[in-house]
Amino acid sequence: MQPMEAAAMEPAPGPQEKYHLITRNLQEVLGEDKLMAVLKERELKIYWGTATTGKPHVAYFVPMSKIADFLKAGCEVTILFADLHAYLDNMKAPWELLELRTRYYENVIKAMLESIGVPLEKLKFVRGTDYQLSKEYTLDVYRLSSVVTQHDAKKAGAEVVKQVEHPLLSGLLYPGLQALDEEYLKVDAQFGGVDQRKIFTFAEKYLPSLGYAKRVHLMNPMVPGLTGSKMSSSEEDSKIDLLDRKEDVKKKLKKAFCEPGNVENNGVLSFIKHVLFPLKSEFVILREEKWGGNKTYTAYEALEKDFAEQVVHPGDLKNSVEVALNKLLDPIREKFNSPELKKLTNAAYPNPSKAKPAEKGTKNSEPENVVPSRLDIRVGKVISVEKHPDADSLYVEKIDVGEPEPRTVVSGLVQFVPKEQLQDRLVVLLCNLKPQKMRGVESQGMVLCASSVGEPRQVEPLDPPAGCCAGERVYVEGYEGGEPDDELKPKKKVFEKLQADFRVSEDCVAQWKQRNFLTKLGRVSCKSLKGGSIS
Repeated sequence: MQPMEAAAMEPAPGPQEKYHLITRNLQEVLGEDKLMAVLKERELKIYWGTATTGKPHVAYFVPMSKIADFLKAGCEVTILFADLHAYLDNMKAPWELLELRTRYYENVIKAMLESIGVPLEKLKFVRGTDYQLSKEYTLDVYRLSSVVTQHDAKKAGAEVVKQVEHPLLSGLLYPGLQALDEEYLKVDAQFGGVDQRKIFTFAEKYLPSLGYAKRVHLMNPMVPGLTGSKMSSSEEDSKIDLLDRKEDVKKKLKKAFCEPGNVENNGVLSFIKHVLFPLKSEFVILREEKWGGNKTYTAYEALEKDFAEQVVHPGDLKNSVEVALNKLLDPIREKFNSPELKKLTNAAYPNPSKAKPAEKGTKNSEPENVVPSRLDIRVGKVISVEKHPDADSLYVEKIDVGEPEPRTVVSGLVQFVPKEQLQDRLVVLLCNLKPQKMRGVESQGMVLCASSVGEPRQVEPLDPPAGCCAGERVYVEGYEGGEPDDELKPKKKVFEKLQADFRVSEDCVAQWKQRNFLTKLGRVSCKSLKGGSIS
């Protein structure tokens, strides 16, 4: 008997089995009774939407594996490419790039689904602007705006819409549009991450006020990134891009947070739980015979238990994930190796560091590519501080920046900061300067500090927000997505040109041209040197 014939003879799953497939590995379900009631009558209609902003990364396999579950359960699934939402979210995607980015998303998400064996013919793909610019939808936006308070709109988008000091009106519209999508896509349920919960409860509250039904809401947990926090397109080290080379995958996994025995905020383990296990119902730990040889796990809980008890070593876990992940990424890389898709990728996500400089001799001849995203600035933790053996004014510090080994950094802070105030503190480190010897010791970075304007000179190391981890990226507001240079070329003086506009604001926040230095936890600051320079 052929496999297809065997599959055709398998009995269709019943409502309870469908319910299990739909809800497994979810963090929360709103409307369980309604979900079961629909399953007893007919197939569930469900949609998942994604705003076409930053490049999709491997965390997108988490919703993709759930979409595979939905299809196994017989659901009718719609994937929404929310291009208009992308523009409204504080204009993360410029209008002129929306079409290109939407095409990129369509191609890359279809490639992801194909790589995990999801049949595309069972899916419906829709763009937001296909219906969100219609007369009916626009009138409903106005109707909704007449009953929604500003407080509720802002609260609903707090976890999803980019939060800034002076929010645009567009960000307040975002939750209402997402709620209306449920009605206009004619679905029973919406699927998303638990970070969308406030938008989902907003939809449940306000859609009935327009005479529309309350929908079921299915929520995935937020899977930690490689640095232990949320996997983010704007934090390069937290995620693996779908088109990353194998050597990049190895490098990022090697740096990933995966402390022996620690199962909390472990992005490597979470990826196994939410992607690799659901796809194959097993996971193989690859290791040498002298360490026990390969071991196949058929239950995730058993793997987690062994890792917690340090039976499984972090190195073996990372190596095994690397092999499994590359099997998923290989067909995507191959598809995007075509000239057409290479051109699309470069057009949709132009590299700001490779922008064409203005012609020599023209007005404004300063190259446009001198942008803050070229700087590799990270949170560092000072592990040790010693006086330089040959220079009384210099410290030699060992600083953890999330790499396998701490960096050696030489700083001229002896007369400004006592040794005990540097030990074990978090600092902000510029990591991609060319290493240089300072009185015989090679310095592999620069601790960024605020300096007073007047005399006597005062210096304070910049402070990342409390709770940051070593290795987290520091970026300038509005320049989250760019790729830092591997190494800044001294002759180009990129850092020096940018540094000329580094300042400390009147409320002690580090800024470049009045744009804040940020981590995912908030603003970078100093203790007291308002109005100072940064070097």
